[in-house]
Amino acid sequence: MRDIAVFSGSAHPDLAAEICTQLGAALNPVRIQRFANDCLEVQLQANCREHDVFLIQPIVPPVQEHLVELFLMLDAARGASAARITVVMPHYAYARSDKKDAPRISIGGRLMADLLTTAGANRVLAMTLHSPQVHGFFSVPVDQLHALRELAAHFQAHDLSNTVVVSPDLGNAKPASAFARMLGVPVAAGAKQRFADDNVTISAIIGEVAGCDIIVLDDEIAKGSTLIELMDRLRERDARSIRIACTHGLFAGDALRRLGDQPDVEEIVCTNTVPLANGTTHPKLTVLSVAPLLAEAIRRIHNGESVSALFHDA
Repeated sequence: MRDIAVFSGSAHPDLAAEICTQLGAALNPVRIQRFANDCLEVQLQANCREHDVFLIQPIVPPVQEHLVELFLMLDAARGASAARITVVMPHYAYARSDKKDAPRISIGGRLMADLLTTAGANRVLAMTLHSPQVHGFFSVPVDQLHALRELAAHFQAHDLSNTVVVSPDLGNAKPASAFARMLGVPVAAGAKQRFADDNVTISAIIGEVAGCDIIVLDDEIAKGSTLIELMDRLRERDARSIRIACTHGLFAGDALRRLGDQPDVEEIVCTNTVPLANGTTHPKLTVLSVAPLLAEAIRRIHNGESVSALFHDA
């Protein structure tokens, strides 16, 4: 069997180190140099020849900077005669650019997928892509994990006798339904319409939420505009309490404070797929680790074992 070589860009070194600890593999050093003309140079500082190479880099702000780092790491690994190169991408920011919903706009999710393949990616390991079609943007094999089991295990410690899982929109209803089945509770969904990045309207809640303890499940939280709007609708329908769960806690700007300071929000739960912006935290925030899940997926890919058991029930 080929040797494994794991490298990380600068996007989330703490997660990369935790993955390698779980994997029992070394996290090899990477030198990233910026020249006077603002161009980057990347050097992988360990042998890659005929190795099974894994490059860990969530695409998080500054997005363009981290993408270029990843392209350069891919090119460096390919030029160093790596046997196979797998991109471990816990968060793919361009997944939100997944359709042409206005004239003369690009589908960034597909373009960046093409560029990753062109740069040298042979395989992608991702987590909770924004929409199902993003998986099909890649021309190389993609293993998409989810954090529903980790989130469900956390909430199973609570009294769920009067709980309803609520999806902010119908597009997220399938994962929300899977999450509700894991918890053994009903599911509801918001009828959402987005007019701009921070202009969202939820006209109705489909399902019964009156007097219930709510767990809102979304794939990611950026500005939090959708959740603020959803919570207004839930209050109008006399929801008793609200907990918020997501995979990718981006919390741009003051989103975490805006959500956490809502008096009926009891808890905000996310995973560590992305680093907390500027070390932001809040007393109501709980961060769950997905490093064991990602490490197990890497181990299975390296050993040629099935990965599907890790995401089969969603």
